Amino acid sequence: MRLHGPGQLQFWVIALVIGVLAGFAALLFRAGIDALQTLLYGADDRAILDVARALPWYLLVAIPATGGLVVGLILHRFTPDGRARAVADVIEGAALTRGRIEMRAGLASAAASLITLGSGGSAGREGPVVHLAGLISTAIARRIDASGVTGRDLLGCAVAAAVSASFNAPIAGAIFAMEVVLRHHALHAFAPIAIASVAGTVVNRLNYGNVAEFSLPESQGLAFYWEIPAFLILGVVCGAVAVVMIRAIFWTEDGASRLQAATGLPRWLRPAIAGALVGALATQFPEVIGIGYQVTSLALTGQMLLHEAIVIAALKVAAVAITLGGRMGGGIFSPALVVGALTGLAFGLIATGFLPQVSGVANVYALAGMGAVAAAILGAPVSTTLIVFEMTGDWQTAIAVLAAVSTATAVASRFIRRSFFLTQLARRGVRIAQGPQEYLQQVTTIRGAMCKPGARGAPEEDALAALAAQGRALDADASLKTALRLFDRTGATHLAVTRAGPNGSRAVVGSLSHVDALRAFTRVLAATAAEEHS
Repeated sequence: MRLHGPGQLQFWVIALVIGVLAGFAALLFRAGIDALQTLLYGADDRAILDVARALPWYLLVAIPATGGLVVGLILHRFTPDGRARAVADVIEGAALTRGRIEMRAGLASAAASLITLGSGGSAGREGPVVHLAGLISTAIARRIDASGVTGRDLLGCAVAAAVSASFNAPIAGAIFAMEVVLRHHALHAFAPIAIASVAGTVVNRLNYGNVAEFSLPESQGLAFYWEIPAFLILGVVCGAVAVVMIRAIFWTEDGASRLQAATGLPRWLRPAIAGALVGALATQFPEVIGIGYQVTSLALTGQMLLHEAIVIAALKVAAVAITLGGRMGGGIFSPALVVGALTGLAFGLIATGFLPQVSGVANVYALAGMGAVAAAILGAPVSTTLIVFEMTGDWQTAIAVLAAVSTATAVASRFIRRSFFLTQLARRGVRIAQGPQEYLQQVTTIRGAMCKPGARGAPEEDALAALAAQGRALDADASLKTALRLFDRTGATHLAVTRAGPNGSRAVVGSLSHVDALRAFTRVLAATAAEEHS
């Protein structure tokens, strides 16, 4: 297998194993959060709101602050940049590093995210679980020395199983892996990803049963089809909320980084301050504590007033921005569901109150809002819609959810790079949103396209030395993007290729022609297209 790669049957067996392992990883991560929350607060996330209301204010501040301190020390010790890894790093691994992700920093991030969520940080568990599953596929890919295509498919299997095990949503798990992480729907990848997704779901159901994540009232559905325009307007509102939420996170992160640089604050102390701020907010509004499943349930069942839904939605955005901007760890998926359900409920209360004679119930708007905000933030309208259906077991409001999701993603895509994750990567200089024609130039080096001195058609050594003296030269490890930009800027047909020598000198080791650089780029584009359409 290491020499020739796995055969189809072997690959399906590996996909099944990865699905089971990723399912148990998701299960253990969830159990760890629940155990830590119960230890610290006396209740897990589904009952933490009632307990938090009764806790003394100093405990509400101290618990997340202490959790943040531990998180800061872990990330400072085991990551080069003090940042917890999550879904964006998995997407980067799929696109740029043959389906592999960082092991050491990834394990530290999983521990940090578990402590963040267990101590009351306002984030989600699904992002860390996806990354944790990616660590499993990376270990197996390295073990069998998987090619880039195989490594990416294994990563897709792990992600699908993690999502399906987290949400009890096998269909959405498989689609999410292809829509968000692999970013293609190649037929060759579908069967193993579906196998892994089913395996993750079975692991979940053996422990929690075949039950929906949220229970809705019996009376759901649209009153009349002319209520659809209201859901289209809700989508516009949810798209705007999604953009505000994403920008709030990045604004907080940038502000915290500037403050840290200006004050010389140790980076390990940053998550502790974020935890203290979230705790201080929770002393007045305990709804912002933790993942937020209890708050989501209250919104979906209509057990909140209009002003409560609006205020809690705004404060949840602030709490999530503080948590993630403060680098405490955690994901964005669950907070998006919380904010979406609250936004939808608030809109629904207004809409049904304005035209009660032609309106259904506000709960349907909460359900549609939950899907719309999450889809706009994740850049995953198909899988998010399916997740909402599978989490609630309500397939009768499909028209309403799809209407809201469509306009929400259209609005949000005008202001962000397709998703929160791709915008994160772009802020780090990793530009994947534009497609393979952009990022493949960054990761493909000129090594396979350069010619050695004296090769047929290559310039003579004197000519290469002259090119180097004119600045028409690049390093032997340079990327195709660097080479193609230099060709465009100089108009040259050949460039000298150099390597660092002793005492800072540069030695000419070869040449690169414009035609060969374009041929190399065409080859990697063709290989990517073949993978995505196979």
